[in-house]
Amino acid sequence: MDAKLFSSQTFSVTGTRLFSFLAFGTTAAAVVMDGISGRNIFQSMTLPFLACTALTAAVGFWAVPLLRNLKAGQVIREDGPQSHLKKAGTPTMGGAFFVPVGVLMAVLWSGFHAQAIAVALLTSFYGLIGFLDDWQIIRKKSNKGISPRMKMGLQITGAAGFCLWMMLTQPVSLTAISLPWLAAPISLGVLFWLLAGFVLVAESNATNLTDGVDGLAGGTVAIALLGLGQIAASSGSPALMIFCGCMAGACLGFLVHNRNPARVFMGDTGSLALGGALAAVGLATGSLFSLLILSGLFFWETVSVIIQVSYYKATKDGNGVGKRFFKMSPFHNHLELSGWTETQIVSWFYLVTAVLGVVAVLAHH
Repeated sequence: MDAKLFSSQTFSVTGTRLFSFLAFGTTAAAVVMDGISGRNIFQSMTLPFLACTALTAAVGFWAVPLLRNLKAGQVIREDGPQSHLKKAGTPTMGGAFFVPVGVLMAVLWSGFHAQAIAVALLTSFYGLIGFLDDWQIIRKKSNKGISPRMKMGLQITGAAGFCLWMMLTQPVSLTAISLPWLAAPISLGVLFWLLAGFVLVAESNATNLTDGVDGLAGGTVAIALLGLGQIAASSGSPALMIFCGCMAGACLGFLVHNRNPARVFMGDTGSLALGGALAAVGLATGSLFSLLILSGLFFWETVSVIIQVSYYKATKDGNGVGKRFFKMSPFHNHLELSGWTETQIVSWFYLVTAVLGVVAVLAHH
C-alpha cells in the first residue's frame, strides 16, 4: 500500500484523540447492540464494559508505576523498526493487571456461571504462559523468553484441558460447524477437537503477533470482543456476553495507559490471554465462522509472517541469503517502514476490525 496516500498531511491523529474515538465508538456500539437486542441495563453488555473500563484504568495508575519500579522494562528487538528503540525500558507485562480485572469481574458479574469460569480459566492459563515468557525476557535482558517448544507445549496443554471441559459439559451440537450458505451444520466428529485445539493455539499466537504498536492489540481485541459478545448473546450464552463485555472493558481501560505514546505494554501476558479468550468464546458458542471473520486482521498478520519466512527460504542464493516479500513482518511493521505513523496504522486497523465485527454479527444472524 502506498504510504503517500495516507501521509501525515492527509490523515493525522494523536494517540489521545484516537483513544477518545475508540472509547466513544465502542461504548456507542455496546449501547446500540443492547438496544437492538432489547436488553435492559442490568442485562446489558454496556454496564460490565464501562465498569471494567473504569476499574482497569484506575488499577493502572497504581500498577504501571509498580512495574516501572520493578524494572520490568521492555527489551526491543534490534532488527525491528529503528523508531521502536526509543521505547526500550517502557514497562511491560501490563497484562498482569488488566487481564485479572477482566476475568474476575466476568466471573463475579455472571454469578459464577460455569461457562464464564471455564473461559476465564483458559484465558488466565494463557496469560500465565505469557507471564513466564515475559519474565524470562526481563530476567535475561534479551528478546528470548521460554523456548518455542515449551510455549507451544503449554498452549496445547491448555487447549486440551478446555476441549476436555467442552466434551464433558457442552452440547454435542457445538462440534458441528455452521456456515451461512449451508442449510445444515457440518458434523466433524472427532476432527472437531483437533480443529478446536488448533484454533486456541493459533488465535493466541495471532493476537501476540498483532501486539507491536502502541494501542494496536488492545483496541482491535476490544472491538472484536464486543462483536463476539453480541454473537454469544444471540447464541443463548449471556454469561459469555458478560465475559466479552468485561474483557473488552479491561482492554479499553488498559489503553488509558497504552495509547500512543504508551506508558506500558501488555506483553505476552496480555496478548496470549486475549487470543485465548477470543478462541474460547468462539468455541463455546459454536461460532467459529464468525470468529474467523472477526479475527481477519489477526489472521492476516500471521499470514504475512508465513509469507515472509517462506519467500525468504525459497529465494535463498548460494550464500544462504534470501529476499524479503515485505519490508518487515508482521504487516504492521511493513507499513511502518513504508512511512506510516503508528497512529495511522492503529486507526486503519481499528476501522478494519470494526467493519469485520459488523460483518461477523450480521453473518451470524
